[in-house]
Amino acid sequence: MILVYFAIVLLVPIWAQLRVKSTFKRYSQVASSSQMRGAEVARKILDDNGLYHVGIEETSGVLSDHYDPRSKTVRLSSDNYHGHSVAAAAIAAHEVGHAIQDQEDYSFLRFRHALVPVANLGSNFSWIFILIGIFAQLSNMLLLGIIFMAAGVLFQLITLPVEFNASNRAMEQVVSAGIIRNDEERETKKVLNAAALTYVAAAAVAVLELLRLVMIYTGMTREE
Repeated sequence: MILVYFAIVLLVPIWAQLRVKSTFKRYSQVASSSQMRGAEVARKILDDNGLYHVGIEETSGVLSDHYDPRSKTVRLSSDNYHGHSVAAAAIAAHEVGHAIQDQEDYSFLRFRHALVPVANLGSNFSWIFILIGIFAQLSNMLLLGIIFMAAGVLFQLITLPVEFNASNRAMEQVVSAGIIRNDEERETKKVLNAAALTYVAAAAVAVLELLRLVMIYTGMTREE
């Protein structure tokens, strides 16, 4: 049973990452009907929503695309910044979806931003307390680690509605702006769904690990 658990924890995230990469690779070779570069897609959607102040920058790495709320900048990886593909359009629109969330003060996005310091603290210190608690058989120390970890898990769970909402906004924008045609909607959704899968997998694994530690803590307190 333990082997099955660890197989799930290790393999599910890997499978999700492979799924994203394979989907992106496939649809990065499918040119969009509009022939707009990812940077042009982002700029058009931003301007259509009155976000003239939000910048667009090229960033290094593969699938390193993100929106930076501090500098109000959409950063696109080179392939998506310059690419004319369905994948580039989908990813660019998704990141702009976060910029629109920021502009509209989307509640889940604000909540996620507020959790960042706590989640960082939890990720840095949770396992220290957890390992000390398990090996030294100190239930209070283990509980402290679980509390820290719970903050990180909450952050990952809040990330889910943020990402799904950004993808929904992306689909609405690329369709209404005529960036993709009706026959391209299916391919665009596949790219967006594959990207969302990584967040779902990460959240599922985090919840499983938290539950496992809670069970260890419960067993430890019973023995005391």
